[in-house]
Amino acid sequence: MTDPLDDLKSAFDRATPAPDPARKADILARAQENFDRAQGSAAGPRPTPDRPRLAAGFRNGVGHMLSTLSSRGALAAGTAIVAVGVVMLLPVLQQSGPPMPFPAVMDEAAPPPRPVVVEEMAEDDALAPMAEIAASPEPMPMADAGSGLSRSAPVAGTLSLSSEAEAPMMRPMPAPPPDMIAPEAPDTEAFANEDPNPVRVTAEEPVSTFSVDVDTASWSILRSSLMAGRLPPADAVRIEEMVNYFPYAYPAPEPGSDPFRATVTLSQTPWNPDTQLLRIGLQGEMPALDDRPPLNLVFLVDTSGSMQDPDKLPLLKQSFRLMLSELRPEDQVAIVAYAGSAGRVLDPTPASDRATILAALDRLQAGGSTAGQEGLELAYATAEAMAEDGQIGRVILATDGDFNVGLSDPGALEDYIADKRDSGTYLSVLGFGRGNLDDATMQALAQAGNGQAAYIDTLAEARKVLVDQLTGALFPIAGDVKVQVEFNPAIVAEYRLIGYETRALRREDFNNDRVDAGDIGAGHTVTALYEITPPGSPAILNDPLRYGAAAPAAGPADEIGFLRLRYKAPGADDSRLIETPIGTDMTDPDADLRFAAAIAGFGQLLRGGAYLGDWSWSDAIALAEGAQGDDRFGYRREAVTLMRLAESLSR
Repeated sequence: MTDPLDDLKSAFDRATPAPDPARKADILARAQENFDRAQGSAAGPRPTPDRPRLAAGFRNGVGHMLSTLSSRGALAAGTAIVAVGVVMLLPVLQQSGPPMPFPAVMDEAAPPPRPVVVEEMAEDDALAPMAEIAASPEPMPMADAGSGLSRSAPVAGTLSLSSEAEAPMMRPMPAPPPDMIAPEAPDTEAFANEDPNPVRVTAEEPVSTFSVDVDTASWSILRSSLMAGRLPPADAVRIEEMVNYFPYAYPAPEPGSDPFRATVTLSQTPWNPDTQLLRIGLQGEMPALDDRPPLNLVFLVDTSGSMQDPDKLPLLKQSFRLMLSELRPEDQVAIVAYAGSAGRVLDPTPASDRATILAALDRLQAGGSTAGQEGLELAYATAEAMAEDGQIGRVILATDGDFNVGLSDPGALEDYIADKRDSGTYLSVLGFGRGNLDDATMQALAQAGNGQAAYIDTLAEARKVLVDQLTGALFPIAGDVKVQVEFNPAIVAEYRLIGYETRALRREDFNNDRVDAGDIGAGHTVTALYEITPPGSPAILNDPLRYGAAAPAAGPADEIGFLRLRYKAPGADDSRLIETPIGTDMTDPDADLRFAAAIAGFGQLLRGGAYLGDWSWSDAIALAEGAQGDDRFGYRREAVTLMRLAESLSR
């Protein structure tokens, strides 16, 4: 019994004609005639589903044939097609050698490939010439390079029937070699931070001193990372900025008194029952809008090539549009752009002329390197030219922080900006985008310029910073605000300040009016949290000194410490002192304190949670959920969502 495939192969062998040079010459002549005729022929009828192009019709016909075949018929037909293909291609493969590689892009200098040109003909006449051409042992002549017909690669048995317009569909593009794939842009972000504050022994270091901070950049950077599906870098987590991102309802100062009021409370620490949480809250006064002096704003816009991403320059333009609605007719706006070189895009213009200001914003385009020094110099020169007595001058720098040309050394930049600050022009910094965010430089510039640093990742954040908090950001009510707490060693064995690592001051800096510190703007709130440990508590982390004092010096029994605040009135050189004793009475924490503690715990978890014990993400989430209070703008609800994301990403 013989194998049916062997019988089929033998039949095809017997049916295959021997090479016929005369027949081949005739086929070539007919092909050349078809080509010459096609050169001058009019366009054929428009393809339709019933009359497609030849290649599409062939594909449709094959699909229809396969859909109507039974499984047994399909198997037999498939076997026959494979056998016919092998018999037809064998002579060509033997004489033509290995196929050339398929080029993705035609090289005009290389020898052109040899397409097979077939004229549209009656169905009865079409198949025989095609089969004979495919079975020909000799390569076919190529079409003329200017014929308008596609050039196919010399793949044996393949017909090229498409036009140049269809060629990309007929030729697959191979993947580029590894050395031609563009590498992913490196992450060059840099953040300003220090190691978490350690636990201090009160008997050894009873005094804690720091500068206030009303920046909020850390929270927005944290949110940007979490929404992108990753935990933020530990150095990007500045707990005081996280806590101070949210508004709190502290009592306002009495009219005619100091420009801000301190509120001090003592409660149980949520993550440790053996310690206490001391909250110091400051509430700034909010002057009447009519009492606000005219404002001169210079937008200093980074238009370097790194600012072209949608979350950078385009978001910046949208953000400044929101801000314009908050300005008054007597306010003025100028725009300076820098990229490679600096230029003034908009001369000082009344804020009421919105059309002119918006047109200047729309003209900004990203490109070039970053001439930060040149831009700063021109912005300050513009602000000085706008200045008049009684008016407020502000430069608002909007950038991704990539100061890579000019005066790029942070120390030199700080000195330059500090000199300009003394003339009355302050600098605030708005960060945009991720990947090359130089947060460290932004923080240094804002602190040196007596301004604020904020990071804008969404249009909603732009509204918060540039609309809701604009008055506080641009109109200071107290400058160089310093906080100093002296703890009573008889009541407090240990303490630690939660956050404010980059705002720490030496003890002697408190009384030195030449030492710069943070500012408080109109309506601002500032929150600081201390975790304190009473004597005899099992939470004490430091052993007593062998050669230390036998007992700590005794202070008043009803005071755990003493709070001192120093500040300067706007434009003043000498500071004023506020002093307040801190009592020992424990109170139930209100919603504001519970929420602030939840955010402080959240920040500590993101930085490793060295002092939290078994307190977990779920504990922080539960505490925040129960302390949302009057969440008018949804900031606290958003915080709970971000905490849940962080919990999932940390597993």
